[in-house]
Amino acid sequence: MTDRLLPAGFAELEPFAGTWCLATETERYARRMASSMEEMRTFYDAFFPRLEEAVAHCDTFPLDALPEDARRLLQLVYSLVMVSMSIEIFHQPKAVDAADAEIERVREPVP
Repeated sequence: MTDRLLPAGFAELEPFAGTWCLATETERYARRMASSMEEMRTFYDAFFPRLEEAVAHCDTFPLDALPEDARRLLQLVYSLVMVSMSIEIFHQPKAVDAADAEIERVREPVP
């Protein structure tokens, strides 16, 4: 049995899996809001260069039949998208000039 959460080719991203492999957009938004810019920058800098490779890996499986390690990698991709807004645009966790904007989904897209 292995403690690995991500596919073998993404072992260097394992330190981020426990924090950023989140099943829902609401969880990812809450994590972004609770994270410092330094934490998000570290995650972003480590994962962004591997983004296309991660998406290509996930694309090798049917979306409705992703192995658990690939599903977690896809969740990491979703978290990177959430974090990238703060890193590239807002330069802070909270959206700029968005009043009290929040994300609250009542149902998540699959997967």
